[in-house]
Amino acid sequence: MNIKKRLYFVLIAIFVVISAGSTGYYFLFDGKKFIDCIFMTVISLTSVGYGEIIQVTGNAYAQIFTMILITFGMGILLYGISSMTALLVEGDISGILRKKQMDKQIKKLNNHYIVCGGGETGCPLIDELVKNREQVVLVELDEKNIERCSKIENLMYIKGDATDDQNLLAAGIERAAGIIIALPSDKDNLYITMTARMLNKNIRIISRMTNQKLIPKLKKAGADSVVSPNFIGALRMASEMIRPAAVDFLDSMLRSRKQDLRIHQITVSAHSSAGGKKISESGINDKFNLLVLGSKQNSEEIEFNPPSSQILKEGMILIVMGRVDDIAKARKNL
Repeated sequence: MNIKKRLYFVLIAIFVVISAGSTGYYFLFDGKKFIDCIFMTVISLTSVGYGEIIQVTGNAYAQIFTMILITFGMGILLYGISSMTALLVEGDISGILRKKQMDKQIKKLNNHYIVCGGGETGCPLIDELVKNREQVVLVELDEKNIERCSKIENLMYIKGDATDDQNLLAAGIERAAGIIIALPSDKDNLYITMTARMLNKNIRIISRMTNQKLIPKLKKAGADSVVSPNFIGALRMASEMIRPAAVDFLDSMLRSRKQDLRIHQITVSAHSSAGGKKISESGINDKFNLLVLGSKQNSEEIEFNPPSSQILKEGMILIVMGRVDDIAKARKNL
């Protein structure tokens, strides 16, 4: 029996016992106020010793009824009190309150990211998103995976099967900017991709896929990008062999706890004060301490190491490297 059912069962059992005792006294002593009958029931079950509010002594029927009420009712009451105490001690009640508070926070999110699956792939993925100051909601059914990811600061999650539409809706998929599907099953990833595209036509979908043959199906189902761990792993192993220093540089950038350097993208909006200015005049280098590695305009190819004289236009995407906080400030301003 889960926590909610246990709690409801205890409360209902206590309510039934008190109601039955009060009703019994009310019919045995015609003319007594019902509040006196409730009071008599409560002091009898709790054995507080306030005396007989209703004169039971001398009334055989009332005495028999009281003995039955105390014998069976006290057992139920003690069970209810011990269960409530156990729930409090074990932290289940506080867990429910935290869950409700977290659900309220999730409902307020907008342009956040949803991660389906908190396993070996999902957990470090969430950690990286959080380090980049992104708001993330995990959808995970396995309690062990949730516990593993709970070490991440301010983790928000929905405990449930990601293939269930209701769990995706609870995670705010209709308001989300993107969803990353990292379940171990290719079939589940394909199904969630299709469902996510149906629930939000504008959301960016990144899906994990082991079987390379299913990648075209994922694309047709609505995935913007498909990542194969095996393929990425192969490229990484090749890079470790022929360019170890470059790999070490990237690893140090991502894993170092002393620094929070990242490579990120910034889109120049229509309301940006930097629009129409040169890169050198925009403050990207001087004000935000960012290094511009590349730029891309609409469907054009990425221009690597663009000149400082390049004019920033609406919709242009800049690939920059710098501290996470500086990148966040630049994204907000640009």
